[in-house]
Amino acid sequence: MATRSDSLPRRFARIDTAAVTDVMDEMRLPRQTLPHAIQPLVPSMRCAGYAFTVRGRPHRGTARERDTTLRRFLAMLGAVPADSVLVVSTRDDQAAHFGELSAEWLRARRARGAVIDGGTRDAAAIGRLGFPTFSRYRTPHDSVPRWRVGDWGQPLTIGAVRVGLGDVVVADADGVVIVPRRAAHEVLSRCERLVSTEHKVRAAVRRGLPPLAAYERFGTF
Repeated sequence: MATRSDSLPRRFARIDTAAVTDVMDEMRLPRQTLPHAIQPLVPSMRCAGYAFTVRGRPHRGTARERDTTLRRFLAMLGAVPADSVLVVSTRDDQAAHFGELSAEWLRARRARGAVIDGGTRDAAAIGRLGFPTFSRYRTPHDSVPRWRVGDWGQPLTIGAVRVGLGDVVVADADGVVIVPRRAAHEVLSRCERLVSTEHKVRAAVRRGLPPLAAYERFGTF
């Protein structure tokens, strides 16, 4: 991954995805939001970090292959660095590709979250743990006899969004947004300015300033 500022995930984590998409619209980066079916396990979950990309596919292996399949999955988990968000393209709609023990490990690893274009299980346990997890569906079905990791660290596509290793993932109750790493610092600077202005707009509206007048004064609403 490219050289990065350690403060970037922490600063992005304070910014709502709505502000991030507003800024990227202005920068002509309008299609960076993952499909709306990908939702947090708990509405209050939010995270921001560098994408650690994983691709996999359905696999109906034999009993002999179970150990190999599991070992490959565990090797992938062990490769996830701190400050990362695990992003998995599963090409599957049957298995759970993330669960409690995976969340426990990533939390201990100081990863910042998981975005699974697929399924999770152990939802209640992950909710109690508080590890930010976003997925398309829930199921109790283990992935090991049904799905396997292909590779990691390579670009992938979810919906119409290309996600590269080291892109910035910002996720909250509204959805999941991917900020291309080449634009991350500019997007962040603009977002922080926008949030500062929105605080002023919010205060003015609470004092009774009409919406149109607020827009004319501050240039945003």
